[in-house]
Amino acid sequence: MPNADRIAANRANAAKSTGPRTPEGKARSSRNARKHTFTPENYAVVRLEEVHAITDLRADLVACYQPVNSQELFAVERMALAQQSLLRLTALENGLGTACLNETMNPEGFPRELLSDILTKDIEVTRAQNRNYCFAEGFTRLTRISPTWPIFLRYQAQTERLYRRAIEDFERVKALRSELPNEPINEPNNEPIALRNPKKPKPRSLPKRKNRNPRRCPVPPLPPPPRAAKRRSRCRPPEIRALATQNLINLAFYKR
Repeated sequence: MPNADRIAANRANAAKSTGPRTPEGKARSSRNARKHTFTPENYAVVRLEEVHAITDLRADLVACYQPVNSQELFAVERMALAQQSLLRLTALENGLGTACLNETMNPEGFPRELLSDILTKDIEVTRAQNRNYCFAEGFTRLTRISPTWPIFLRYQAQTERLYRRAIEDFERVKALRSELPNEPINEPNNEPIALRNPKKPKPRSLPKRKNRNPRRCPVPPLPPPPRAAKRRSRCRPPEIRALATQNLINLAFYKR
């Protein structure tokens, strides 16, 4: 247990500490107890949505609802994500409509199947009416071969439901302001964007082993190439040939 003198010394030292003085330091120290950070890069579709789109939605909602603690801010961020999903659904609906027209239009931009002559008899059909017909015909073809549109409608209903739940959650947390502490609202954390063409590290080559003591481990010399064997000459001296001829004559004489 610390004694009274040590406690007094600790209090005197603590009184001399002024903490951060600059606005940046104060803002950084205010986030010491905060664990959740909002990263816009995690919620944008590549090459379809801009990173700052979700940041702008969040900033508008923060300015409108003015959350005072982390729980209210989390509900506001859920509302921003739901709004981004609603905008994404609108873009998806436009793409599906383009796919419907693509099913019934030829490369020249004209419909492959025109309206019936009985239906258009004695009246003039405009280009917009023909395209509406192509849109409906393409919609019928796509829904006949694929459940894309029913899935899209379920996705749309689920997104709208999540948006309403986020608003209700904010209202519920807002009613508890007297019980929850107020906290500073922080800006979203923007992560650094990676380079498009990062440099690949060069492969390391293994170092060559050197003979530290050449006297102890000498390198044996290469053996000399084998020499061709000398062939005996079949040519005999004249003395040996004469002696061999005389022996053959004597052998023939004795046989008689």
